[in-house]
Amino acid sequence: MAVHRTKMLIIGSGPAGYTAAIYGARAMLEPIIVQGLQPGGQLTITTDVENYPGFADVIQGPWLMEQMQAQAEHVGTRTMWDTIVEVDLEGGAPFRAIGDSGDEYIGDTLVIATGAQAKWLGVPGEQELSGKGVSACATCDGFFFRGKKVAVIGGGNTAVEEALYLTNHSDDVTLIHRRDELRSEKILQERMFANPKISTLWNKAVESFEAGENGTLSHIVLKDTQTGEISTIEVDGAFVAIGHSPATELFKGKLPLDANGYLLTEPGSPATAIPGVFAAGDVSDHTYRQAVTAAGMGCMAALDAERFLAAQDFAKPAAVAAE
Repeated sequence: MAVHRTKMLIIGSGPAGYTAAIYGARAMLEPIIVQGLQPGGQLTITTDVENYPGFADVIQGPWLMEQMQAQAEHVGTRTMWDTIVEVDLEGGAPFRAIGDSGDEYIGDTLVIATGAQAKWLGVPGEQELSGKGVSACATCDGFFFRGKKVAVIGGGNTAVEEALYLTNHSDDVTLIHRRDELRSEKILQERMFANPKISTLWNKAVESFEAGENGTLSHIVLKDTQTGEISTIEVDGAFVAIGHSPATELFKGKLPLDANGYLLTEPGSPATAIPGVFAAGDVSDHTYRQAVTAAGMGCMAALDAERFLAAQDFAKPAAVAAE
């Protein structure tokens, strides 16, 4: 077992983690980033990316994350192929984390950038057609379905918001919900019901996503939750909008979480309830969930980590010298 020490320990390697590492390394914090189970985060399973600033042409998600990693390492970040399985935040800094490898990581500051995963239905065709008509992010992929017929699956705020967003690109949006009433806020429901581009299928559960001859999504098989009747709906795109699961299991009982499991931070700041511990990206952001906002939060976390270290007790060296 090895012990790795750093001024800034980063758990997670998506846009938030890598951006924090870039800024931390440039501030001479000698960051260590522990990549986790999915190095690069959700972008590694995203194909075409059109909305990340700085790229006029379409880029690939995995390539973008490779570039972020290379940049972080170029300026001095140490990248560790490990997964954190235990953290010790008691007593304040330094903070300790144990990897699946048995290695110990000790950081004077800690940036949590473990991200979140979209919840999936777990039905046939869903994963096979991911990126081929099936998506979990309308903001990310809605642009690819301009003028086409799309469906949104879900009944909460996320589903209604995505249905409304998709009307910017499509005149034929269908919301599919397994119940006969929505769980979203009333104001969102009113906006959706008033939009002539959106229709609703009630009491319908998705049985499978089916591909056409070209290998992309052609229709969805539905089952009526009351009668059991099977039906189909032809669509070009389908957006699963049943929520996200933030990767915060490690921090339950150690840091405050909201009702949905996201890490709580101070308003407008990545600072958590423990001084020196910061949260960045989708692990604390249930509103925007974009690569660019995650990167911005990673930058904020690194800058605040640097300030935290600079504000530490400067009397300690003098006291030691006087002894």
